[in-house]
Amino acid sequence: MKKSKAKILVVDDDAAIRQMLDLRLSMAGYDVETVADGQDALDFFEGDGADLVVLDVMLPQVNGFEVCRQLRQDSGIPVVMLSALGDIKDRIAGLEAGADDYLVKPFSPRELEARIESILRRLRDPAAARLVAPGTLEIGSIRLDTNRQQVYKGPHRISLTYTEFKLLELLFEQAGEPVSRADILEKLWGYAPTRQADLRVIDVYVARLRSKIEEDPRNPELILTIRGFGYVAQRRISQSQLAVDS
Repeated sequence: MKKSKAKILVVDDDAAIRQMLDLRLSMAGYDVETVADGQDALDFFEGDGADLVVLDVMLPQVNGFEVCRQLRQDSGIPVVMLSALGDIKDRIAGLEAGADDYLVKPFSPRELEARIESILRRLRDPAAARLVAPGTLEIGSIRLDTNRQQVYKGPHRISLTYTEFKLLELLFEQAGEPVSRADILEKLWGYAPTRQADLRVIDVYVARLRSKIEEDPRNPELILTIRGFGYVAQRRISQSQLAVDS
């Protein structure tokens, strides 16, 4: 059976960029839709859907940060933000709004295509999405189901973005073992850091995870900081181990 094409929504008020991405992504095999402002992007999701959004920050009517925040209220769709704002605080603002990745204009279309393919490949191929064998991982009150890609805090399901889930899965799978920020960047985004700002992105994602899973994010007990290196999750207790021990 022929695999259906992934649909990508491109949101940018620059007609030249919309035309270029429409052409390149269509040639790469994607079903591409384009809109020119933030409100049209939100209206698009009222009716149709997409598998990934390429989202400019500086948009008429509703800016990209707000579009991303509103999408995150009820959707985990991957979002790649584009912006001429290259300062680290702007990049962090995009990630805090819920973006999965952030490219600074002018950007390489080939790099954007590679990042899109990396995200979609893991989404459509569960085997590729898992960094190790599937199962249920538990640390404290947090239970992570790698088969369904769902996370629970006690009996309550936690809403995570795609990238937040993959980061949590990586740390839980290597619980008890410190993971460097550079390794996290390479395993989740597929590229090596070239500047300190790249590593700062990891800190933002860990802070977002802590705000969702820790009882007191300012005094974390599940994901600990290894100063000057990276992060480590507490050693896990699997559901199967609990069954054996009980």
